[in-house]
Amino acid sequence: MPKDDALREQLIQLLHGGNAHIAFDAAIRGFPLDRIGIRPAGAPHSAWELVEHIRIAQNDILRFSQSADYVSPKWPEGYWPASAAPERESQWKSSIRAFRKDLAAFEELVRDPARNLHRKFPWGEGQTLLREALLIADHNAYHIGQLVLVRRLAAAG
Repeated sequence: MPKDDALREQLIQLLHGGNAHIAFDAAIRGFPLDRIGIRPAGAPHSAWELVEHIRIAQNDILRFSQSADYVSPKWPEGYWPASAAPERESQWKSSIRAFRKDLAAFEELVRDPARNLHRKFPWGEGQTLLREALLIADHNAYHIGQLVLVRRLAAAG
């Protein structure tokens, strides 16, 4: 197996964000709880919808990377919450905890030297662990950027 410790560490840093874009924790820190279910004028999603979507998609990629037996949610409705606001504030906190837990689990896959970053999974359509790590980083960065915008718009509203 090629020595790829440096690549693995760069992937971990990319997954955490904070270089070219804001990190997830910084984007949600102190988010006004009375605003998480509001879709500001001009924004297609609320903060709740974005956080939950990021969590669901990341969990999907994690589970797919772990097992051929995993079945993804139905696209697109299975990747978004049913409403703009959570029923309870505890759902917001639970979604954030689950996001962090799944990110840590995915990082363990990336850190595991027994896992070849470049080997195609025996399932799927040619995906590799490297591709899935880049997909999580890219997807999260995109929606975290939206979350920052929603936060600014909600504060102004």
